[in-house]
Amino acid sequence: MAEMLVGKLSDFDDDARLIAAFGDTEVGVFRRNGNLYAYENFCLHQGGPACEGTVIGKVEAVLAEDRSVVGERFSEDEMHFVCPWHGWEYDLATGECAADRRLRLKKYEVVQRGDEVYVVE
Repeated sequence: MAEMLVGKLSDFDDDARLIAAFGDTEVGVFRRNGNLYAYENFCLHQGGPACEGTVIGKVEAVLAEDRSVVGERFSEDEMHFVCPWHGWEYDLATGECAADRRLRLKKYEVVQRGDEVYVVE
């Protein structure tokens, strides 16, 4: 298994991301709530830079007692990142496409050794 040094943990403020080249592949590495996640920076829709878009909470419906929708809010538990080309959203924790959970980005293992962060292929 090949490893690539992405950077130092201190390079990642919480909720930060870095894009790194891993051979011919770009990998987006995210830090959220102290956890590190890495995905291939290649949108399943049309190959856009999936990891470079906005990071937002999943949009959730707010329901009244009768189950009618009275509004929407952003989740604080499930975060998504949005491909800037056409808006495809991916779950930050799993890499799954929010619109079709059967689709998911290629996920990479992230290893931390001291203050250094590596992606493993």
